[in-house]
Formats: sequence, C-alpha cells, structure tokens
Amino acid sequence: MSRIGKKPVSVPAGVTASVEGQKVTAEGPKGELHYVVNDEVLVKMEENELVVTPVDQSKDARSKWGMSRTMIENILSGVANGFERRLEINGVGYRATMQGSNLQLALGYSHDVVYEAPEGITLACPRPTEIVITGIDKQRVGQVASEIRSFRKPEPYKGKGVKYAEERVVRKEGKKK
Repeated sequence: MSRIGKKPVSVPAGVTASVEGQKVTAEGPKGELHYVVNDEVLVKMEENELVVTPVDQSKDARSKWGMSRTMIENILSGVANGFERRLEINGVGYRATMQGSNLQLALGYSHDVVYEAPEGITLACPRPTEIVITGIDKQRVGQVASEIRSFRKPEPYKGKGVKYAEERVVRKEGKKK
C-alpha cells in the first residue's frame, strides 16, 4: 500500500481545482497547470480535497498511485506559491550576469555561456555568484537548474563549478609529495 497515495490532497486557499475524467486542472494566483492522470488511477473531488485511489490492486496501478498524488500536490502548490531553486558559483573569475532575460555565465571557458530561459521560468542573479530560478512547474524549474549546473559541474579537488545551494561537494585530497 502506498503511504503517500492514501493521504488526500487538500486544495490551498485561493486555488480552484477541477477534475474532468483523468485531467486535473489547478488555477491560482501564479497561473494555471494541468496534469493528466494515468488510467490505472482514479481521482475524485471530495469537499475541498482531492482523493487518489488505484483502479485495482495490481502492482502497476499501485506503483502509479503515489506518483499521481505527488504530481497533483505539486501542481496545486505550484499555482499557489511557485517553486524556487538556487545555484551557487564557486571559482576564481566564475560569475553570472543577466543579459536582458538571458543568463550569461563566465565559467572559465574561452567564451561566455549564454542560457535562454524557457517560457514560464524566471532567472535572477542577486549576486554575481548566485542564480535564482523560479517558476510554477516544479519539473521545469528542476530541469533548468540541472541544465545550468551541467555547464560546469563542481569538481572534487577545489570545489570549482556550479552547484545547488543545498548541495555538499565531497572533496578529495590532492597529490602528496
């Protein structure tokens, strides 16, 4: 049994949610998102909560039950509050600047890396060594953060590169004489 799937998803204040067949739509102050639930999972609206249940007790249906509930919870909290991911840049001469709506990164290459923000994602640089990614879709925010990090991943000897703010880089000891 899915422990996550058993919990009903409460609809936050200021958000309207509707279920039409297998499509769950959420509209709130930040925008509108929808999620199409797998056919092996049922979603019902009961009072101010969404209840997710598997169609039967097959392994496939039970495995999609908890994931569907989490996806619905993500779209509800996304349209209510949005999501944010922070990146830090470590290294001498490594920095980030905003060039209009594009992100310009100096990461030790012979050229600057210019990253164009996809639709629905907002990039900001409060400091030259910090990047803030915000949006209402949790998956897209994480994907953009991952793409920016992939330009120069943190290396284990000096810790230089782009890393998540909460990430801890495991350092290695260098050569000994």
